[in-house]
Amino acid sequence: MVSRCFLMGMVVLFAWPESSIAQDKPRKLNVLYIVSDDLNNSLGCYGHSQVKSPRIDELAKRGVRFDRAYCQFPLCNPSRSSFLTGLRPDQNGVHNNAFVFRDKIPDVVTMPQLFQRNGYFVARVGKLYHYGVPNQIGTDGLDDPPSWQKVINPKGRDKDDEDKIFSIDGKKSFGGTLSWLAADGTDEEQTDGKAAEAAIGLLEQNKDKPFFLAVGFYRPHTPYVAPKKYFAMYPADQVPLAKMPADDRKDIPDPAIPVKNANYGLDEKLQREAVQAYFASITFMDQQVGKLLDALDRLKLRENTIVVFHSDHGYHLGEHGLWQKQSLFEESARVPLIVSVPGMTTAGQGSPRIAELVDVYPTLADLCGLKAPENLPGKSLSPLLAKPDATWNKVAVTQVFRGGGQPAKAKAGAKQDKQPAAPAGFKGYSVRSERYRYTQWDDGKRGTELYDHEKDPQEITNLAERPEMADVVKEMKGKLAEVIANQK
Repeated sequence: MVSRCFLMGMVVLFAWPESSIAQDKPRKLNVLYIVSDDLNNSLGCYGHSQVKSPRIDELAKRGVRFDRAYCQFPLCNPSRSSFLTGLRPDQNGVHNNAFVFRDKIPDVVTMPQLFQRNGYFVARVGKLYHYGVPNQIGTDGLDDPPSWQKVINPKGRDKDDEDKIFSIDGKKSFGGTLSWLAADGTDEEQTDGKAAEAAIGLLEQNKDKPFFLAVGFYRPHTPYVAPKKYFAMYPADQVPLAKMPADDRKDIPDPAIPVKNANYGLDEKLQREAVQAYFASITFMDQQVGKLLDALDRLKLRENTIVVFHSDHGYHLGEHGLWQKQSLFEESARVPLIVSVPGMTTAGQGSPRIAELVDVYPTLADLCGLKAPENLPGKSLSPLLAKPDATWNKVAVTQVFRGGGQPAKAKAGAKQDKQPAAPAGFKGYSVRSERYRYTQWDDGKRGTELYDHEKDPQEITNLAERPEMADVVKEMKGKLAEVIANQK
């Protein structure tokens, strides 16, 4: 039987009376699944006062914008492996940028595989599963071949121009270092521009069959490379910088701060130039998203295509003196998430309810009338697509891993009977409700955090040790324990 949510979505999303279930079998809904890399909530539709993102804003007007959506691990490979398998990192075993999930769960049915098994043409353009940016651009990286029937790995002039890129460390280690370039040439010469054109080609070739097309854009991942015209939109002396109170870090546990040197020691000029480049990369990426939306309209596919847009995780721009990702603060864990379904009556609304990226798999399966694997921990967001402020009992859990790595080197001249053991690592988990964020490090042995987002949205004051907050800590800790227990 075709799912009830699917039938509702085909006419006016969730607007039918309770008794209206039977009808002729409708056409399958297509899916255009767009993922950005390292994008925080610096978008116009999320209320940012400076960043220009008109095309993603347009998509938000045609869909529901989730204002409290969170990744499961703020690092590329763990996050992408999580939302594409629909499993949390502790379930699929991916806690770093090297592990391949099928080494632990070889028979898992990924989200794109589910669509393949139900008669869809399934293709990928660009970065969906992890591969290193920029070193592995143009390759398969850590791709999962069973997930796709066709793959395209675009490679643009940003690879050829790497010798022109500025990096704050003075080296050419772009992937994990703040680096940028105001590039010569056109959008179409850049890797993301080529990705948009390749995706449009696949839409044109497969418009008469049900499709699941996943498009992964590389920006705004560092190096922040975009044509010069986008940099000109954001004069460096006018971009905002995060304000870090002098005592901001005094009540934060040590593991919560992965980089101890606040703002990498950069002066204000370099910080502004980095933010300028990041914003420029967002607007450049936004325009490529717009090309896909225009193609849907031109090919008359909008009326039967679900469009999903989100990032793999959030991104710091100086909050708490941090940049990039791998923290459990709001800026690193929170992601933009927009879902647009043909005919929905709630288009243009925002949902204040909690969502997670593991919810995307069951949501798309639900909307398309497919039976998802029973072990998925996520929850279909269909009720919130019908009524964005519906009653909703859910929290979001994000985790990181600290420590570990290579075995320690033996001291010179020391007698060594066996190879030194690798240093032990430990986990940090954070649970987010609509009001609070609670975080614990190494089961609380290395510190805990509690922030009241109603009064302290920047997470400046850690309330975890205050006696009057003991009941809240207990409640949030219990919610976290329940999620951890249910994923085993």
